[in-house]
Amino acid sequence: MLDVSKYDQYTNKIIRSAIEVHKELGCGFLEPVYQKALEKEFFLQNVPALSQSPVDVFYKGEKLAVYVPDFIVWDIIVEIKALEVVNYEQVQMQIINYLVATKKPVGLLLNFGKSKLEIKRYILPKKFQN
Repeated sequence: MLDVSKYDQYTNKIIRSAIEVHKELGCGFLEPVYQKALEKEFFLQNVPALSQSPVDVFYKGEKLAVYVPDFIVWDIIVEIKALEVVNYEQVQMQIINYLVATKKPVGLLLNFGKSKLEIKRYILPKKFQN
């Protein structure tokens, strides 16, 4: 079984970076603004982040599609939104699909679209854990 607590220090650094961006910019910008700002903050905080790095999705050895998560930070998928109203079921499916495709153990949703930064953590489903 996956011990996700070992990722806490990393998710905390990611969240602190996102809080700094939200504190500086507030809400109301489009997602690409937060994408660039968070990329800059990760750099300033020495957080190793890959921005919009394509991930191939395979089925029985055949490449079916390419997913592009907003960030891969350490072994964590980070998806950002800038929405006042979030369809959490849809976002959860998106992040879980990213986790399954990448075999990454943890995903974070960071929503900059409200006056308070919204943060949700997702775990790779047990049936996909090695």
